[in-house]
Amino acid sequence: MRTRRRVLHWIAVHTTAVAVALFFVLPFVFVFLTSVMSDDQAMSGDLWPHEWNWSNYADVFRTPGFLGWWRNSLLYAGLGTLFTVCSSVPVAYALARFRFRGRRTALVLVISTMMLPPQVIVIPMYLVWAQQLHLSGSLWPLIIPMAFGDAYSIFLLRQFLLTIPKEYLESAKVDGCGELRTLLGIVVPMAKPGIAAVALFQFFYCWNDYFGPQIYAAQNPGAWTLSYGLESFKSAHSVNWNLTMAATLLVMAPVIVVFFFAQKAFVEGVTLTGVKG
Repeated sequence: MRTRRRVLHWIAVHTTAVAVALFFVLPFVFVFLTSVMSDDQAMSGDLWPHEWNWSNYADVFRTPGFLGWWRNSLLYAGLGTLFTVCSSVPVAYALARFRFRGRRTALVLVISTMMLPPQVIVIPMYLVWAQQLHLSGSLWPLIIPMAFGDAYSIFLLRQFLLTIPKEYLESAKVDGCGELRTLLGIVVPMAKPGIAAVALFQFFYCWNDYFGPQIYAAQNPGAWTLSYGLESFKSAHSVNWNLTMAATLLVMAPVIVVFFFAQKAFVEGVTLTGVKG
């Protein structure tokens, strides 16, 4: 009787897990299968390709501007992630380990900026970048501000740095290390999971950002990113669902690949940020 219960429990648990997995995986399978169908078969009701048209991906890459959108997305996501991490780590370290008057007030101010919707400040910010700095039609109005820190990244890193035992930092100071050397030599290596989580969050945000490029780069097709250029691609190939699905899969692929290889550090970093407050 006990063995039967264990078998039924195993079946119930794994059946639920398989059902949930299929719920998330099947849309990607549908996109992939449609992307290798012919024009006539795509969206015709057939679920399996009659012929595997891998040339659809080559046709997408031959679309004028598509490689440029890739380059711009890599530039935006790469520099945005680098600037955010480099600017947020020192601020998070100061809020986590330094004791100074107004520290809690500074932390509250940082957290409060997370509650401010970007749509509230988009008009004054656009006027500054377009009329004062003349950088409209490029991605620099989106990249440069990331060199001054990100509220969410600072908060997440601060929570992670609180989990690092004080003994390591005190030992470094006894050995004669200054704050900068302690940060670079002790804190950063121990905070790799938290930094990896922040980097992934920022990379995903930049790669998928549609609102920012629409505001600042819409008038210059040479500065479009994949997320914004895909809308133009879908409009130009509205009847070619196979090409649209192929382009969609190519836009999603880097995010899936990056998360697949970094998921362990990502999960560890997110989990440990809530250990101490």
